[in-house]
Amino acid sequence: METLREVAVRIAGEAADLARTVRAESVTGRAVDTKSTETDVVTQGDRAVERLVRERLAELRPGESVLGEEEGGAAALEGLRWVVDPIDGTVNYLYGYPWYSVSLAAQVDGRSVAGAVVEPATGRTWSAAAGRGALVDGQPLRVTGAQRLDLALIGTGFAYAAERRSAQAAVVARLLGQVRDLRRSGVASLDLCAVAAGWLDGFYEVGLNRWDWAAGALVAAEAGAALRLPGPDFADGLGDGMLVCAAPGVNRELTEALQAADAGAV
Repeated sequence: METLREVAVRIAGEAADLARTVRAESVTGRAVDTKSTETDVVTQGDRAVERLVRERLAELRPGESVLGEEEGGAAALEGLRWVVDPIDGTVNYLYGYPWYSVSLAAQVDGRSVAGAVVEPATGRTWSAAAGRGALVDGQPLRVTGAQRLDLALIGTGFAYAAERRSAQAAVVARLLGQVRDLRRSGVASLDLCAVAAGWLDGFYEVGLNRWDWAAGALVAAEAGAALRLPGPDFADGLGDGMLVCAAPGVNRELTEALQAADAGAV
């Protein structure tokens, strides 16, 4: 596990350097295309970073499969597979907003066992290995001891499609009176790391892809967070697309509030 963590930290760090360089050397970020909607963008930085990650994995971990946001990959969960989000927070990256990340995780049979999330703008490096704890720049992480949802700071995120985003906003309106406040950064991997660091007491979002959470969710779990990952095996009314990550003391209340707000139906 530690070897896999070291590989993730090394490659994600190199990829973060490239993302920062591409952004600094281009006038607009850029060579921008769109994907699912006109607001769902992909830049030359996304593509260059994923290519680098794939090349370095082929050198350091030859023969192991890779799933990436931009170039896809094998869908099968069996065995060891690397999962990469070359730039999580592409819209932030596009605008020059310095809150985005490179996320890289190793999964075995679909379960994250090691990973790293690196912030190109600061160099801050979050990492975890299953059963061996979570670190930020070498320092151990631990979630908050929050016990009351009404005093909890909660993060969330929105979809690219306007109709779905409007439905998510309605959920936020129902939750606002039940929590201390809500935050939306646009970078799920870093929101999960923020729970690990105690900067947030919880985080939830519907519709994330595996590359959005593969590394950050492990960081949060290894820091003591309660975690509900997207999947088909839940009978809690939140559907198969919901991710909930929270300090254990507020996890039940947050889950119940999301159920009451019909958050999984968006």
